[in-house]
Amino acid sequence: MRSERAWGLRPRLLEFLIESAQVLEVSPTVKYTALSLFADRFYPRFSTFKAGSDIANWLLQPLRESNLQLFALVSIWISSKIHNSTPLSIKSLKSLGDKVIKEQHFTNRDFLEAEVVLMQVLNFEIGAVDIAFVFLEELLLQLREVAKVGDLVNFEACMDVMDLLYEKEETSAEHCSPRSLAASTLVASYVITVPKQRWEFPILPWAHFMVLLVSTETMFDACAYGKTYI
Repeated sequence: MRSERAWGLRPRLLEFLIESAQVLEVSPTVKYTALSLFADRFYPRFSTFKAGSDIANWLLQPLRESNLQLFALVSIWISSKIHNSTPLSIKSLKSLGDKVIKEQHFTNRDFLEAEVVLMQVLNFEIGAVDIAFVFLEELLLQLREVAKVGDLVNFEACMDVMDLLYEKEETSAEHCSPRSLAASTLVASYVITVPKQRWEFPILPWAHFMVLLVSTETMFDACAYGKTYI
């Protein structure tokens, strides 16, 4: 698969991951950590690999859509291991894969091999630090502390907006940091769910300031700025 075609498949693959997370009934934290592992970190790196690279594996060369779907499921699996005391079983993942991956049948061994390959592509850096969903939770908490209108922001709408933004190539890690994605999600959700007559809070400049601030200071320190608008 040529890298151009692989990038063209990105929205469909992310939709596949999101729908798979819903079927597996994982928590939002597991889902968005999986999205970060797959969309922000794995997906941009594998497209740079060429034949003869250090990571030579049949799952990467040649790369098929079905293989990428396997890696999407494995990303959810790894994320569940990070966040859950009882992670997803390989049985549940394989059962889902058998139903939704049409082009190829993967065995338990294939899932285990894909897990190792994915971690190799990520240089075994699978920490869940820069996760857009975590920043979104922090931003919404801060907004609710500094302005009553924050209580009107619907959190379910926030997750729906984040899903849509993730499926856009323009919001990939190459173009949009996790903090910026979280801020964009919050602003869009504010506009969608808060009644227009309650738009007294300057959400856009506040969110922009918070994104700049958290790179050097904690979110707690940012409260002082927001309170000046109450």
